[in-house]
Amino acid sequence: MNDRTTEARSSKARTTEARTTTAPPELTVRDVTVRFAGLTALDGVSFTVAPGSVHALIGPNGAGKSTCFNVLSGLCRPASGAVTLGGTELTRLAPHRIAALGMARTFQNIVTTQGTVADNLMLGRHALTRAGFTASALRLPGARREQREHLARAREIAELTGLGPHFDSPVGLLSYGDRKRVELARALCLEPRVLLLDEPVAGMNAAERARTAEVVAELRAELGLSVVLVEHDMGLVMRLADEVTVLDFGRTIAHGTPDEVRRDPEVLRAYLGTDATGEDAA
Repeated sequence: MNDRTTEARSSKARTTEARTTTAPPELTVRDVTVRFAGLTALDGVSFTVAPGSVHALIGPNGAGKSTCFNVLSGLCRPASGAVTLGGTELTRLAPHRIAALGMARTFQNIVTTQGTVADNLMLGRHALTRAGFTASALRLPGARREQREHLARAREIAELTGLGPHFDSPVGLLSYGDRKRVELARALCLEPRVLLLDEPVAGMNAAERARTAEVVAELRAELGLSVVLVEHDMGLVMRLADEVTVLDFGRTIAHGTPDEVRRDPEVLRAYLGTDATGEDAA
C-alpha cells in the first residue's frame, strides 16, 4: 500500500469519526407559492425530505425546480407557504442565516474563484471562522491555529470527494468534472446537514457522471447528510433517490419512490407527451 493510499484512507477515517451522531433535521416544504409579475412559478408545492435521505426534485424545463431551490436557500421569498428545517422556519431568513442553520447548495453553472482547490475550499470554511479580522491580519497564535485546523478539514473533504490529489492545483487546470466537484466540496466545507445539489452532473461525460454519483452516495453514507437533488439525468436519479417529487408548470404532479414515479401516467405525459394508455397525446 503506497503512502497516498494510506493517507487517503486515514483522512476518510477521520472524516467519518468527525461526523455528527445525530440525524439531520427534517426539511418540510408546505404549500409554497411563488409569483413573478403575475406568472406563477410555484403553485402550492409541498414535500418532505426525510432525515438522511436523498430526495430528487425533477420535471421538464421551466417546471419550477430552480425556483424551489432558490426558496429553500433564501434567494427567493414565496408569496405564501412555509419552509421549515426541524423546528425553524426558513421562509423569511436571509441566505447566510439559512446556511448557518446547516443548509448548503451548489448551482447549475460552475462558480469557482481563481486559485487552488484549497483556496476555494477555504472560502467555504470562512463562515465557520471565529478569529476576528485583527487577529487574522496580525497572524496571532490562535488565528494561525484555527487556520491550520480549517485547512486540515478542507483537505479531508477534498479526499472524500476525490479531489485530494488536486488539493494544491489551480482550479483552472482541472477537468470540467473535477471543477464541478470543487463546488460540491466547497459546499461541504460549510458542514451542512442538508445539501442542495442543483444539476451536479450537468455537462459531464459518462465517466464523470458515474464518479460524481459515487461521490454523492459516499457522502450520504459517510456524513449522514440529507440531500435534495435537482437533476435531468434520470438514470442517476433512479439510482440515488429514496423519494422523488415531480413538478410541471410549477405544480406537483407526482410523488413517491423512483419506481412509482417512473410508472405514473402524469409523469409520462409531462416528459413524453403520452396519455395514460401510452398513446400520443393530441
